[in-house]
Amino acid sequence: MKRHALLLAATAAVIALAPVHAQQKAPAAAAVGGDIPAKFSPPEAQNDYVKREVMIPMRDGTKLYTVIVYAKGLTNAPIVLTRTPYNAKGRAHRTDSASELSTLPLADEMFVKGGYIRVYQDIRGKYGSEGDYVVTRPVIGPLNQTKVDHTTDAYDTIDWLVNKANLPESNGRVGMIGSSYEGFTVVMALLHPHPALKVAAPQSPMIDGWMGDDWFHYGAFRLPNIGWLGSQTGYKGEGKAPPSGGYDDYDNFRTISAGDWAKKSGYDQLPYWKRMVEHPAYDGFWSGQALDTLLAASPSNVPTLWEQGLWDHEDMWGGIHSYEALVKAGHQSNNYLVMGPWRHSQVNREGRTLGPLTWNGDTAQQYREDMVLPFFNQYLKDGPAVTLPAAAIYNTGANHWDSFPKWPLSCDTGCDTPLTPLYLQADKGLGFERAASGGDSYVSDPANPVPYLPRPINFDDGRWGDWLVSDQRSVDGRTDVMSYSTPALTKTVKVSGVPWADIFAKTTGSDGDIVVKLLDVYPDEVASNPKMGGYQLAISLDIFRGRYRESFAKPSAIPANKTQQYRFRLPAVNHEFLPGHKIMVQVQSSLFPVYDRNPQTFVPNIFLAKPADYKKATVTIEHGAAGASAVLLPVVTK
Repeated sequence: MKRHALLLAATAAVIALAPVHAQQKAPAAAAVGGDIPAKFSPPEAQNDYVKREVMIPMRDGTKLYTVIVYAKGLTNAPIVLTRTPYNAKGRAHRTDSASELSTLPLADEMFVKGGYIRVYQDIRGKYGSEGDYVVTRPVIGPLNQTKVDHTTDAYDTIDWLVNKANLPESNGRVGMIGSSYEGFTVVMALLHPHPALKVAAPQSPMIDGWMGDDWFHYGAFRLPNIGWLGSQTGYKGEGKAPPSGGYDDYDNFRTISAGDWAKKSGYDQLPYWKRMVEHPAYDGFWSGQALDTLLAASPSNVPTLWEQGLWDHEDMWGGIHSYEALVKAGHQSNNYLVMGPWRHSQVNREGRTLGPLTWNGDTAQQYREDMVLPFFNQYLKDGPAVTLPAAAIYNTGANHWDSFPKWPLSCDTGCDTPLTPLYLQADKGLGFERAASGGDSYVSDPANPVPYLPRPINFDDGRWGDWLVSDQRSVDGRTDVMSYSTPALTKTVKVSGVPWADIFAKTTGSDGDIVVKLLDVYPDEVASNPKMGGYQLAISLDIFRGRYRESFAKPSAIPANKTQQYRFRLPAVNHEFLPGHKIMVQVQSSLFPVYDRNPQTFVPNIFLAKPADYKKATVTIEHGAAGASAVLLPVVTK
């Protein structure tokens, strides 16, 4: 036994001293062709939904990339369609999840729970779709010599979707929804709707790019949209805008015209930029694309819920003007209006707050679940009939929804209650009594324009969406901003409708802009929220380019030192100015760099203005005999 133990010990020692590599298995050779397989498909068996990616053919043979998502086992289900330039594959994907509820966007949760088929489609020429992309492709006609547009593409898409051979899970009924550009594609589908299109919800749709959506406001060009144009038309898929220069966009744009900046940044290569520079005025290029006019000429019978954000500075024109045009055309019975306390496209996100303002619950969710979903259920699922008011407008002063059988309550023409002038008065006063003769002068300097936000300003600094509710004390006190205020109110003043600016002014220049802001000034002390003490909140504001005071299509020089009238519509309001608050009106000549600088010298095309064209001008706001400058308010009795 002793010898056996010694033998075992010796054997163990030999094994221990053997080379390590002799004890290990040889490593596997590297994979031929690399470590990326020809196809990798994560398992989908655990998913509670089906996701299909198809190419739907249009009448001209072009195929459009389309994502279809629905719950497993779903049958006899309605379809909700969104047509987008913003990547259908990405729009239909919030997170990687086996749950449809988590996979689709927040705004789709109600459709998932309601048993809908959700469809997103890339418009032609973008991302996965074939064809040529044209910015807001016009309807077939003088501005579109092809035989296809968004109307035909929507029609052909719906025709494919309701074919049982293609989508046997559907019940043959379709609704459309979308915001901004996606709202534009909804409206285009309404010009000649497919019979299966039973309901629509355009949200902040692009309707008239010159009058007040996206590109211009009454002729004043919106500089940040240059970046959108670069990212959208410079690439078929996702793209980035060229850098604007330093961090402060105020400095980047204030020494150069939009045209020269575009040339410096390479935008002069883009076809749509060239077309826009060729059409600075409201000629047939713009008026021929105004969808509110086209809708009124060819109204549909599709039940339509129009949405507009009360503080949507990007597309604050389209929704309400389309609704008004259709009502005027005798189609009020199938058209409804919702205006909530939102920034651009906030209806698809949470709506509890906006900037420093807090609302009574998640107002965006209230819109989606209490208005949109029952509306869609009624027409797409034979759900119970819903009674929506003609207009549901959030009361931004009293903090609750108001419902109206007819709206606006007060307006310029055609309403039971006429507008009430709120006059600019001496000593920067403001009141409902006509002022005595007088005026206030200021120097407008294109080299030192009024900033729309406190500097430094960067369009990507996170303040872009909420800037309309920023505190206007940041410019109150500048010598080129005229602030007129009432005394503290002793009783509530309610406004519900569309205010108008009616400004009489003269200038030493031959062109110029007029900016008018209607503000709610909070008391100096607000016990429930001390930070709101003295806050100057814009309820409604807009800009007007002076060369268009007589004609939007044919600009003319302003005669120097002669009083001119600038009368223009401001964004809609539904607000209560509470006791202890003040009403303020601010007048200025620039709102930069969200709008381009006016050289204040009349030139044929401001896009192409040269440095020597930009000159100071003395502007005088008249009140009294020479011109009773006022803001015409839609004052109503509670």
